Amino acid sequence: MKTRRFGKTNAMISEIGLGTWQLGTKWGEPFCAEEAQKILDAAYDSGITFLDTADIYNDGNSELAISKILKAHPDHFFVTTKIGRGLNPHTAEGYNKDSVVRFTDGCLSRLGMEKLDLVLLHCPPTSVYQKDEVFDALENLKSAGKIAHYGVSIEKVSEGIAAMEYDISAMEVIFNMFRQKPIEELFPAAQKKDVGIIARVPLASGLLPGKLSKDTVFGKNDHRFYNRNGEAFDKGETFSGVDYESGLTAVSELKALLGTENLIPYALRWILMHEAVSVVIPGASKTAQVLQNVKAAELPDLTPEQMAGVKAIYDKYIRPTVHHLW
Repeated sequence: MKTRRFGKTNAMISEIGLGTWQLGTKWGEPFCAEEAQKILDAAYDSGITFLDTADIYNDGNSELAISKILKAHPDHFFVTTKIGRGLNPHTAEGYNKDSVVRFTDGCLSRLGMEKLDLVLLHCPPTSVYQKDEVFDALENLKSAGKIAHYGVSIEKVSEGIAAMEYDISAMEVIFNMFRQKPIEELFPAAQKKDVGIIARVPLASGLLPGKLSKDTVFGKNDHRFYNRNGEAFDKGETFSGVDYESGLTAVSELKALLGTENLIPYALRWILMHEAVSVVIPGASKTAQVLQNVKAAELPDLTPEQMAGVKAIYDKYIRPTVHHLW
């Protein structure tokens, strides 16, 4: 596994990490602690050193599962957790000094850590990215030794630009073959300020691997069923905001371009072709998916022709309806 420097944290982390939203669970299904531990063990065995979680993932069970692997392998993993989405209602007013401290303390307890490696605001309302009280609270937690670094997880490029007015160390952003806008302004700005980039939703909610079809049926608890138009949360989280039918057409052309039916390693390698990216965090609901994901580390760089081809497909099928929104 290759490593990359993680911005101003100066940590060297595996370029492929593990996102734990699906840890021990499939889309919308109950959490399984035993399966979660198998996935984390597979990540360790594969050389993954970067874990991404959040206080709300599986009602805190993702953090609890991670706490066990941290005890088994101290000093191996760099753990990023996210706070704020547990607010109900999820409003800008809910993000304040007291809530930031409360959520951070909860993460420390569940993860069993004395100091959190990195805490991110978890896609809060846009105005929060310019809220001095919130970033002052994070800075105070850093000074108090409860967190080593802090940053943001964003929906929109504009939110990331605003957040970099503060002393953030890292940023998590949706970035994949179907969400290319960050390349233009966000990545250069992050590199200039030495902000590490975590690429999330790298496979566009399962659209990019190439296994879905127009006949695929999604369960009622699967956000790919109930959030196509943003009914429950930002629609950019579901299929990266791409129209499903257009996405299937684009995937077909990507398969032809890259000469494969399995796009997973190519989709991850495409992300890693961008030097601003520190780590990509595909999720896994079973150990086989971890092993599949890490194959991208062994794949040669995509050729200039392949990179140009991916951009052409994006420009034709995705850009007109997606690019301007996020």
